[in-house]
Amino acid sequence: MDAQTRGQVYPSDLTDAEWAWIEELLPPEVGGGRHRDTDMRAVVNAILYLLRSGCSWRMLPKDFPPRTTVYEYFSRWRQDGTLTRLHDALRRQVRVEAGRDPEPSAGIIDSQSAKTTEVGGERGYDAGKKVNGRKRHLLVDTMGMVLLVVVHGANVQDRDGAKLLLEKAQRLLPRLKLLWADGGYAGKLVDWVQSVCGWVLQIVKRSDQAKGFKLLPRRWVVERTFGWLGRFRRLSKDYERRTDTSEAMIYWAMSRLMVRRVARATVTRVPRLVHC
Repeated sequence: MDAQTRGQVYPSDLTDAEWAWIEELLPPEVGGGRHRDTDMRAVVNAILYLLRSGCSWRMLPKDFPPRTTVYEYFSRWRQDGTLTRLHDALRRQVRVEAGRDPEPSAGIIDSQSAKTTEVGGERGYDAGKKVNGRKRHLLVDTMGMVLLVVVHGANVQDRDGAKLLLEKAQRLLPRLKLLWADGGYAGKLVDWVQSVCGWVLQIVKRSDQAKGFKLLPRRWVVERTFGWLGRFRRLSKDYERRTDTSEAMIYWAMSRLMVRRVARATVTRVPRLVHC
């Protein structure tokens, strides 16, 4: 059943306006041979359904394409860079719509420990959070849009995990100059960021006199992003065998949030992405 016949069956399905943005960013059909008969909109909707509902691949509803087909495209787009290009293009568009430069000059880093399941793969024990599983290290801009994700075992210290994240960011985010982080990143990492990346890392600490809940400058932005991602049940734990699949799930979740924002902001305009 194609997308036109199905309509918007599930709450996670893309609207026509949202699909117009996504469609522009997916690779075209390869010429020669048999024509592609898989509906790409249905494939994307299936991935989003799995993310939002938290179901397994085997439990995708039958009105989507076969699960093997959906997973094949999910895996292909993860490996060939389609997903990151889609995600980054949407992030640039969100920033432009907000009157900002497409590329950020400042960001916030933080991590979240998540339990894993019996599927195996890289994992470790986070003694501080008492979690056996993985850490999701996020770098977000000042709007809370994800810039970069690195997933690793939960036994990796925050400072070491941040190096894995920032080494990648150094190649991908040329305008970045300033970072904020919590006290877990204090110490030698501050000097490492300055000497290796040429950026300033500012530590935002909670006052020893503060009691109860207190909104800390800048740090609340990344915490809100983790809250947004928490709407997707597939991210309630780390169900994936591979860490790059875990990262892909986060990029898809953030892409879903951003395309909704972009489509609402440009409902009267023809989609025109900012390419950098």
